[in-house]
Amino acid sequence: MLTKRDLLRSATAIAAGAAVAKPSLLMAQSYPGIIEARDIAEEGLIYGLPLVMNYAIMYEYAVDRNSGQFKAPFNQIKNEPNVYTYKDTAIVTPNSDTPYSFVWLDLRAEPVVLSVPAIDPKRYYSVMLCDGNTYNYGYIGTRATGSDAGNYMVVGPDWKGDTPAGIKQVFRSSTQFSLAGYRTQLFGPDDLDNVKKVQAGYKVQMLSAYLEQTPPAAAPTIDFPKIDKELVKTNFFDYLDFALQFGPAHGNEKEIRARLARIGVGAGKSFNFKDLPLEHKLEIGLGMKEGQRKVDEAVANAGKAINGWRVSGLPGDSAHYNGNWLKRAVAAQAGIYGNDPEEATYPYTRVDSQGQTLDGSKHNYTITFPAGQLPPVNSFWSVTMYDGKSQLLIQNPINRYLINSPMLPGMKKNADDSLTLYIQKDNPGADKEANWLPAPNDTIYLVMRLYWPKTEAPSILPAGEGTWQPPAVVAQ
Repeated sequence: MLTKRDLLRSATAIAAGAAVAKPSLLMAQSYPGIIEARDIAEEGLIYGLPLVMNYAIMYEYAVDRNSGQFKAPFNQIKNEPNVYTYKDTAIVTPNSDTPYSFVWLDLRAEPVVLSVPAIDPKRYYSVMLCDGNTYNYGYIGTRATGSDAGNYMVVGPDWKGDTPAGIKQVFRSSTQFSLAGYRTQLFGPDDLDNVKKVQAGYKVQMLSAYLEQTPPAAAPTIDFPKIDKELVKTNFFDYLDFALQFGPAHGNEKEIRARLARIGVGAGKSFNFKDLPLEHKLEIGLGMKEGQRKVDEAVANAGKAINGWRVSGLPGDSAHYNGNWLKRAVAAQAGIYGNDPEEATYPYTRVDSQGQTLDGSKHNYTITFPAGQLPPVNSFWSVTMYDGKSQLLIQNPINRYLINSPMLPGMKKNADDSLTLYIQKDNPGADKEANWLPAPNDTIYLVMRLYWPKTEAPSILPAGEGTWQPPAVVAQ
């Protein structure tokens, strides 16, 4: 089973051949020297990491029916019937607030129409459109389009045509394959049936079906290459070759793609790693490892440190990244398919107020929100507990994986109207249990989620520079 973490750990573990191979056709042409090849490989790892990560997840969710994580074929919606729990291990750092729905879109033959029902304005929902470049190129939902019913059309990069009657908005993907990720707010365990009713109203149809017309000819069948953590070790650039064919180069990509072509990487190419002389294999491997090191370092230092939390606004659209491939790689590695900060902002921490690693086997902790200083949101907020090593939700005696704002009526405030959360592995007692977020008997990773953060002061926006700051985690 491929997880994002597995992919990241192995993406740069390049296995060099034991003997020098015969020079390939590339070597007989203007193949760069080994130092330049190393530099290009470093750039290529940083540029290509999000694309390869996205392909790996698409393969698991929409292509390989035996992956154990298969959701549905292309252009069919899969509604998850529950929020994620400790049993869900395919994706690290999942939210446990909103049951997901997924549609992987194949936009080659014709556009797809996404229809949403009217939804109670009190219930937050969003449909995030994220393409193969990991650009968040559009939103449907409470914040972006309101709570009324509507039809929205998603088109591929080369589509030309008029907007049909009844379509509220057209979204253009920069790649021919794309993801629509739905998040539907759950107010509590007894609200699940209501969420399922909302999900049942999400409709996906091809444009021809929407127009009640004869569909166009089907797009050619694709032989999707199998991908797993072992294959990525030596085939990273093969997968990048494959992914690049489904997205035409933007203006700011032409330079990096031209450089990658010098080592045989690009749409329609086949990177013959095994055919390279040994010294080139080693330099390419070193370049990729250096690229991964730079990504790891940038993830660790993303955004701004505030009271021990890292606050950043990593994800966004093409204009947001503006050709900064390291920034894009960091966003994917830190949490692929994360929201734009305007939709949701995610402070996260592994340390307490003194900068010491959070560890449930050594300390109990508290987080206290002063009176009137709960996270400022238009929708809702949460604090979610993860195992510090795996970044997965943890099994606990009360099946509580987070504390969120819908739980506030059942929680106890202090005499001064402040709110204290108790972060510890053992039950703090009946008088505090309502405010208890169970911790592992080991290292801790905490993520705060602010859905639809307010823009007027106090606000966490701009991310890392806003007037509201998350309170520190204090060891007891």
